[in-house]
Amino acid sequence: MTSQASNDYLALEIENLCFSYAGQAVLRDYNLSLAKGEILALLGESGCGKTTVLRIAAGLLAPDSGRVLLNGKDITHALPERRNIGLVFQDFALFPHMTVEQNIRYGLHRMPRGKRRGRIAEIMELTRTEGLAKRYPGQLSGGQQQRVALARALAPSPGLILLDEPFSNLDTAVRGKLRAELRAVLKQTLTSAIIVTHDRADADAAADRVSEMSGCAQCGADDVCPNR
Repeated sequence: MTSQASNDYLALEIENLCFSYAGQAVLRDYNLSLAKGEILALLGESGCGKTTVLRIAAGLLAPDSGRVLLNGKDITHALPERRNIGLVFQDFALFPHMTVEQNIRYGLHRMPRGKRRGRIAEIMELTRTEGLAKRYPGQLSGGQQQRVALARALAPSPGLILLDEPFSNLDTAVRGKLRAELRAVLKQTLTSAIIVTHDRADADAAADRVSEMSGCAQCGADDVCPNR
């Protein structure tokens, strides 16, 4: 694929990524590509390196070697806040001293003040969090916290969103509904996304493609099966 074609088609490219921890290879020559608007699930057991891939893409870890490109731009050494990537953590990582509205506003500090209120209203309607605006995270259910975390990540219109085990802390009763809601929101906003999960049902329900990662440091996301 030519460089220009890559820019037009791919949201994320990871090339020949290597990462070691305490002398132990976690990733070796790992490759991944994500099309614009695509949802990819990285599926595997704990310790296989899938969360490491997310953290390197987000800039929270530095690789030993290899490249990370977002929309064709090399961001391997860019600071996390300059990558235009949204994150949803496993525990949602909402600020407990801020209301829902304040949590969502937090990601909009670079947006002109006059546009923030409208964007917050738009994203809260999209994620069905309008009625929660004045509540604090401790007053929310797990499913509500997930919606707020997604709203905060989507508010700045990121080029990519990364979700680390977004369903693992949710009750089985609401899990299926929220998987469908997450997929619908990502598709409606044309947001490219990678979901890390150890649960096959989560991967199948939410993603367009599933990449199975094993405990092998040489595993790569080219072993990808279409999901839809």
